[in-house]
Amino acid sequence: MEMTTTASAPPLGFPEKLMPIGGSWISSSNAATLTVANPATGEPIAEVPSATVQDGMSAVDAAVDAQPAWAATPARERADILFRTYEGILARRDEFAALITAEMGKPLPEAQTEVDYGAGFFRWFAESAGRIHTEGQFGVEPGGNYQIAVSKRPVGPSLLITPWNFPLAMGARKIAPALAAGCTTILKPAELTPLTSLLLARVLEEAGAPAGVVNVITTSNSRDVIAAIMKDSRVRKISFTGSTQVGRALLAQAAENVMNTSMELGGNAPLIVFDDADLEQAVEGAMLAKLRNGGQSCVGANRIYVQSGIAAEFTARFTERMAAARLGDGAHPDTDLGPLVDAKQVKTVAALVADAIAKGAVCLTGGTIPEGDGSYYPATVLTNIPTNADIRTEEIFGPVAAIYEFATEAEAIHEANNTPYGLASYVFTENLSRALRVANAIDAGMTGINRGLVSNPSAPFGGTNASGLGREGGTEGLEAYQETKYTGIQL
Repeated sequence: MEMTTTASAPPLGFPEKLMPIGGSWISSSNAATLTVANPATGEPIAEVPSATVQDGMSAVDAAVDAQPAWAATPARERADILFRTYEGILARRDEFAALITAEMGKPLPEAQTEVDYGAGFFRWFAESAGRIHTEGQFGVEPGGNYQIAVSKRPVGPSLLITPWNFPLAMGARKIAPALAAGCTTILKPAELTPLTSLLLARVLEEAGAPAGVVNVITTSNSRDVIAAIMKDSRVRKISFTGSTQVGRALLAQAAENVMNTSMELGGNAPLIVFDDADLEQAVEGAMLAKLRNGGQSCVGANRIYVQSGIAAEFTARFTERMAAARLGDGAHPDTDLGPLVDAKQVKTVAALVADAIAKGAVCLTGGTIPEGDGSYYPATVLTNIPTNADIRTEEIFGPVAAIYEFATEAEAIHEANNTPYGLASYVFTENLSRALRVANAIDAGMTGINRGLVSNPSAPFGGTNASGLGREGGTEGLEAYQETKYTGIQL
């Protein structure tokens, strides 16, 4: 398969080798840097600071110093800054998209979609910010002796940790509600994809975010820097998106200071196709749920269950679509499927496929790492997967579709729930009663019915069980950065 590549890296919209802390763009305290590479070519794009523990504590100091004034800023003023950020992101849509593609690898059209999605969080929470002070309670307690006043206030300085798979959207989904609620922030983006976060910080700065309200620390020493920040009792919240393993460790650290937590962790999403589904709609939905972001998504369809009556036809159509996906540099206009984020991710995905095949699975397309530079893995379809294959229980995070056949609705529900995770799920059927019945029976925080995409800024995003705690987006996303204050007033 021919690999299409582009040689040039997009220009940066912020100063190289610097990060924004306390209103200034600074280098790391020891002048150390880390190199960001393009996964399509392996070539370096830029250098950013590798923050030290000292730098992390400087970010905490800046956020703490800015917190009182930011919390006291009228909600309408905060909303105006958020809306100007929304406009600023869209004004730089092409710039953001090119940067996302360069540092993460997704095809440019997908990167543009992410820009629109990420910008949407700033618009949604700009609209929500002005309602904070109108949503409390005021009334007389049942005994008639005094009045009850209930209001909301910001949690306080918040540590936000984002993954590499959606460099803009994940930062936007955390920063926008935090700022709307009146919280200052310390953003720690993924080591592999820090550039988009730095550009976002520049746009927020241009939109009028005061010094110290948004601080970004880029580092190759995440463990020590984050541990030091979390030991500081002045930091009152952590919001993390990433693996369940890391989430558990962060929850243990948060317990020391009884820190408010939001955890969006791993997933193992089932996608169920019933005999009565619109077959074309189901194939299209499965393609979107599987190949979005090259399968590197916590809500990606990890397990595809197809009822026996249409299993053969669905598998044939779906495999044809997967085999036709054009692999290459995401910046090339003919690319359908970009590279994985790095060589380590390719190795992980390839090992899952090799294990399944060695144990008896059938590979209908893909399954072989292509020759040449870049972190590529082709769209792959596996069937007849044995019960002892690792791919049945592990999150794939790649363009590999594992298809299983089922006979009854009860069997599909049982298999869907046969996992410690509970983030996303998908159901395809023309029977509305069945759709709602199955959606309610699946233990997951989100279900898409006859659609392969569920994320929306106005809807709560999050899961159950090992998939995390709390919700992002929707009204719940704002509440995650608020504390409830009750005042009893003697009549």
